Amino acid sequence: MSPNYERLVQMVTAVREDFEKAQAGNKAAQTRVRKTMQDVKNLAQDIRKEMLEVRDGGTKPA
Repeated sequence: MSPNYERLVQMVTAVREDFEKAQAGNKAAQTRVRKTMQDVKNLAQDIRKEMLEVRDGGTKPA
C-alpha cells in the first residue's frame, strides 16, 4: 500500500469521533470535521495522481 493511502485510512478513522460529536451539534467538532474532510480531499487527489503515474509509467506506487 502507498503511504498516502495509509494516511487516508488513518485520517478517516481518526475523524469518526469528531463526526459523531458534530452530528450531535458540537460546532467545534463540525469545524474539525470540515478541516479534515478538506485534507482528505487533497490527499485523495494525491493518490489519484499516483495512480495515473502507475497507469502511464507502469511503475508501482511507493
